[in-house]
Amino acid sequence: MSEAAQPTLVQRTIGRIERAIESGEWAVGDRIPAEGQLVEALGVGRNTVREAVRALCHTGLLEARRGDGTYVRAASDLNAALQRRLRRAELKHVLQVRLAIEREAAPAAAVHRGEDDLARILSAFLARRRAQESGDAAAYVDGDLEFHRAIVAAGGNPLMTELYESLAEAVRDSIASLRPSWAPELPGACAHEDLADAIARRDPEAATKAAWAHTQTVEAAMERMGEKA
Repeated sequence: MSEAAQPTLVQRTIGRIERAIESGEWAVGDRIPAEGQLVEALGVGRNTVREAVRALCHTGLLEARRGDGTYVRAASDLNAALQRRLRRAELKHVLQVRLAIEREAAPAAAVHRGEDDLARILSAFLARRRAQESGDAAAYVDGDLEFHRAIVAAGGNPLMTELYESLAEAVRDSIASLRPSWAPELPGACAHEDLADAIARRDPEAATKAAWAHTQTVEAAMERMGEKA
């Protein structure tokens, strides 16, 4: 590599901050160390730290909050890029992408899930059901999102998992938006229970069927919401 192609000190600092975020050392929502602490930890000057942080704020990986410090906004460049795009996306388009990933992940989870994966899926399913029975809307949304996140993660495809995680807040909004339109008589109303059962039994065909039933339920809810609009 020629001298001209060598990364600059700012670029190397950006890379070190990105690795800290991608490794989970700094999670989404965390406030990163103050400028003085970063200078000491990274062994670079204040101007270098400022330029690196400014660049990462511009890409959407970090977010500077006046008077409150700088926070991790996204877990990766992919996450940051998707967050920017999702701010302009329509609900129906978010739902189409969400459902496509969930349908693909369902049979994969039935094949590849481990015992820890299954425990996470069942725990989220039970939390969702308890919230539904008690009428706790916020807990219901949290449980439903965690249920689907756990299934996608159990599928064993890290890129799909990262993509779905990048959509997580948009998925949360879609669940919350559609929840008033759910009804027991809709097709696939028991799809979540069927899906959890199929994954527990390692039955990819049943998991696919349940995932498609869930798609029908969501699409029916979308139609109802559209009728009210």
